[in-house]
Amino acid sequence: MDKKNALRAGAIGAGTTLMMLLLSSPALALTRDDGDDPGSGLSVAETLGLYVLTPLAIFLVIAGLVVLGTRSGTKKNAESK
Repeated sequence: MDKKNALRAGAIGAGTTLMMLLLSSPALALTRDDGDDPGSGLSVAETLGLYVLTPLAIFLVIAGLVVLGTRSGTKKNAESK
């Protein structure tokens, strides 16, 4: 019974997503709004730096801080025994 409900929920979710994608009109993005003043576009290097390298660097800094925190905690536990 659980597989049947999961299959039904998946089918409804996929169908809803498909209908939303088919019914959304990308042509509306071509009309400009009042006061719309887009800037210049980003280059490929700027895009990669902003959306790939910056999050990767933030992840590495956080991971490094976590590793440093666990190592210092391990040394304290070993000395106290």
